[in-house]
Amino acid sequence: MNDLPHNLIERLRNVKIFLCDVDGILTDATVYMGGEAETKRFHIQDGLGLRLLQREGIRVGWISNRPSIATTQRAKDLKIDFLHQMDGSKVTAIEKILADANLTWDDASYMGDDIVDLGALKRAGLAITVPHAIPEAQDLAHYVTENPGGDGAVREVVEMILKAQGKWETLVRHFSQ
Repeated sequence: MNDLPHNLIERLRNVKIFLCDVDGILTDATVYMGGEAETKRFHIQDGLGLRLLQREGIRVGWISNRPSIATTQRAKDLKIDFLHQMDGSKVTAIEKILADANLTWDDASYMGDDIVDLGALKRAGLAITVPHAIPEAQDLAHYVTENPGGDGAVREVVEMILKAQGKWETLVRHFSQ
C-alpha cells in the first residue's frame, strides 16, 4: 500500500459500495455459445473477494448492458446485492442503486473497460479499469489493474480496498485460526 499515491489510498478508504461491469471485468470478455447454453468463465478468487467485501459491510453490484443467464447464476451464487442487466444507461442504473443504498457517487468504486462504462468511470469516487480496456477508460481510471479482467483483477482491487480500510489483517487473522 505504501507505494500507492496518497490520493488513491484516500479514494480506496472511502469506498462503501463496489460496482462493476461483468464482461471484461469479471470475465475475460469471452462468451461461449452453443445450442441453447451460454457459459462464461469467472475467476474464483474474484468471487471470494466480493464476498469478503460484503462481510466487511461493503455492498456489491454488477451492471451489465447484456442480460445473461450465466451472469444471473453467478450473482445468485455470490449473493450479489445489486444486479442490473439491461440495455441502456449504466449511469442511470447506478444512480438508482446508489439511491436505494442511500449512497453517492463519491462512495462508489466502479470497474469498467469499454465505451458503455465511460459515464460511470467519470463519476465514480474510485474509477478502475483493466489493462485491455479501451484507452478512454484508462484515461478516466484512477487505477489500472495489473491483472486482466476475468483473471484476478477484481480480487486485486478488493484487497487494495480492504487493506486501505484496515480490514485485511483482521480477515487474515480470522481465516488463519
